[in-house]
Formats: sequence, structure tokens, C-alpha cells
Amino acid sequence: MEQLLHDTLQIAPLTATFVLALVVVLINTIWKNAERAEYAATMIGLIVVAILGIVTLPNKGYAFGGMIMTGGFASFMAILFSGAAFLSLGIADRYIHRIGAGFGEFYMIIIFALMGMIAFASGTDLIVTFVGLELLSISLYILAGITRRNLRANEASLKYFLLGAFATGFFLYGIALIYGSTGTTNIIEITRLLPELLSDTLFMVGVGLLLVGFAFKIGAVPFHMWIPDVYEGAPTAVTAFMSTGAKASAFGALLLVFTATFEFTGTPVNDVFAVLAIASMVIGNVVAIAQNNVKRLLAYSSIAHAGYMLIGLTVGTPMSLNAVVFYLISYTLTNIGAFGIVSFLEDEKQTPITIRDFYGLGTRKPFLGILMSIFMFSLIGIPPLSGFFGKYYIFVQAIENGYTWLTIVGVLTSVVSVYYYLRVVTAMYFNDSTSDQQVFTTPAGTATLLLSALGIILLGIGPQVVLQWMSQLF
Repeated sequence: MEQLLHDTLQIAPLTATFVLALVVVLINTIWKNAERAEYAATMIGLIVVAILGIVTLPNKGYAFGGMIMTGGFASFMAILFSGAAFLSLGIADRYIHRIGAGFGEFYMIIIFALMGMIAFASGTDLIVTFVGLELLSISLYILAGITRRNLRANEASLKYFLLGAFATGFFLYGIALIYGSTGTTNIIEITRLLPELLSDTLFMVGVGLLLVGFAFKIGAVPFHMWIPDVYEGAPTAVTAFMSTGAKASAFGALLLVFTATFEFTGTPVNDVFAVLAIASMVIGNVVAIAQNNVKRLLAYSSIAHAGYMLIGLTVGTPMSLNAVVFYLISYTLTNIGAFGIVSFLEDEKQTPITIRDFYGLGTRKPFLGILMSIFMFSLIGIPPLSGFFGKYYIFVQAIENGYTWLTIVGVLTSVVSVYYYLRVVTAMYFNDSTSDQQVFTTPAGTATLLLSALGIILLGIGPQVVLQWMSQLF
């Protein structure tokens, strides 16, 4: 009993998320029309989860018989996920009511998704990893289609569910093959046997199938086809959460399983990462050029950024992994800000937002124009914003470890991205508005955008401080 209590306290962020889910369910059950109370409870609960993540940071180790990582990297990822949920709900305030999705269940599902993210990115047993993945995935399927009368949302939810089910099948079959060749699903135990297993065909096939499941979740080419349709059809606040928290969770789990624990650095697995990185950077950036719908443009941008982060995983050094985590923080702040502004421009019917809808925004709403410019410049990688340093540290590590050719592809595709990101900026400042379109701002949404922009600037001013601190995560 004492050990159970100790382990439960060690995974305090996950425990607190579970308690928060129960509290929100009780509020929804006891009170009618309690959406505001659920919203307030959820926001306060997310702050508590983040605080517990900070408190448990020094407690590096494992709980429940080595099945879950505690402290360090696990606590940091819990802070990042709760921050992404907090900022996404800041955008969602009033927005979900405007589009007809003001259900109390919305907040519960966000919390369940957060539980899945934390378990997914901190599991050191493949069964825990799988349970976290499923909890996250099922929550996102529901969130994507939460505007039930919107056909695009229904289509997005169905596509995500069907393709996700196939990816889950690959993932689970990979676990089965790994268990069949090792006799265990514990990642720490498998790591001890790794030198012998690298020549085991059954084990390597299992690893390959596992990688397919991960590649689907991070949206890497050629497992990316769901991303544009789902990002476009889902409510924008959900898309913001999905493109940041869910992607960060998938990268956290991928980093933990394939690099920090299994230590595949220098094996053929790294060659697969390199191929995925090149395909994602090239296809993501090139196809984004042709997009006029802003959510689809950001979706293909998301695929490209997955490619940049895969360079860090290909290198596989401690510094490159820290650079990937830094990139995740920067990308989370930037994408939530960009999707937040898109949500301000959407009407009740969730009419698709195109480049034309940004015409004259810098004149009509100068504040939003400045913020959107910051987000676009950070995605391009213009100094001194955090997006620049995210790419810089990954590219430097790639060059220092003999992956100069991969860096060249990354730099060239980054140049391509300048075109479509600047299309949004030029539309705001060099085109006159062609409509009397309303902009639905909210105090919580505006505060979220400000926090995101401030975070991007501060990370750009002191990246070395952040990287030094992150070097203690593992």
C-alpha cells in the first residue's frame, strides 16, 4: 500500500489529470448548463497539473514496476501538454458556443486527451504507451467531429478514425512481434537485450511496424494524408490542440522509445528517420505553396515541421534531442497563435478561411496583424524569434554529426516555405479588404495570443538558458 501511494505521488501530474476529469464529470452531472463552471474548473486544474509537473521535475526515476517514467522528461512533457491544453481552451472560450459546440463534454474530452498524452509520452512499457495512444486517439476522434451538424467536421472525424484504426493495428502488431522476440514489453528490459536483438528479423519487423504507428501520429510522409482534411474539418480550437499537444505527445513518445531508451542511433532505424524527414520537408513545403485555404496551408506546414524535428531524431545525440524538445515548445506556441487568429475570423458556420479573408487585416485590426506576422515569421525561422533557434540548433547538430546533406535539404525547403508564409503577411498589409467580415475576438483568446507571442520572443532572446535547463531532463 505504501509503495502504491509513493508511485501515485511520483506520477502526480497524471494523477491530478485523472482527478480533474472526475471533478468535471461531477460538475456536468450535478448542474445543468454548467459549461462556464466546467471551463473555470478545467483551466484551474490545468494550472495545477503544470505546477505539479514543476514540483516533480527533480524526481527522475520509474514507477509501477518500471512501467512509467517519473520526473525529468516525463514531468516536463506534462507541463508542455497542460500548457497546450490551457492555451487551446483560451482560444475555445466563446468560440465553441459560436459554432454550436458548447457542450460540457468538450472539456471532459480535452482532459481525457491530456491523460492520454501524458501516459503516451511517459510510458516505459509498450502496453502503457499503447493505452495512452488509444486514450488520446479516441478523444481526438470525438473532438474532431464535435460540431455534429457540420458535414466537414463529420468527414474529418470519420477519416481520422478509419485511418487511425489502421495505424493502431500496425502499432499493436509491432508490439506483439517485439514481445514475441523478447518475452517482454518493458522498454528498459528490451534495451538491455538490444545488441543481440538488432540481428533478429522478427524484432526489427516489429520495430518497423511500431514506427509506422508513430509516423502516423506525428504526420510524417507517407502517413500524412489525414492531416489536411482533419485539420480543415475540425473546429479550429480543436485543430490548434491537435496540431500542438497531440504532435508533441507523439514526438515525446517517439523520442523516448526510439532514441533515449532503445538507443537506435547509428542503426538502420536512423536511415528510416532520415528518409521520413526528407519526404516530409519536401512534400509538406511544396504542396503548401498551392494551398489557398489557410487551415490546409498550416496543415502542410505541420507536415514540413515534423520533417525538421525528425532531423534531430536522426542525429540522436543528447544535444539534438534537446533541440527537438526546444522546437516542440516553439512550435506549440506558434501554431496555437496562428490557429487562434484563424478562429477569430471564422463565422458560426465554420466557413473555410482563405488567404483572401486576411486581406487588409493589418489595417482593420493592427494588433492581430502584428501578432499574425510574429507567428508567420517564427514559422519561417526569422531571428530573433524562437522558430529560428529551433531550426538552428537542429541544423548545427546535424552538421556536427555528419548529416550535412540532410541540413542542406532542410535549409532549401525552409527557403521554399518563405513564399507561402509571406503570402499571409502580404495579404494583411498589401491588399485592401474586399469584405465587411467580422472579427470575433474574446478577452481570453486575445490573452492567449499575447502569451503565445511573448513566449516566442522570450525563447528567442534566451534560447541557451532553456537548452541548458533541458539538458537535465534525461
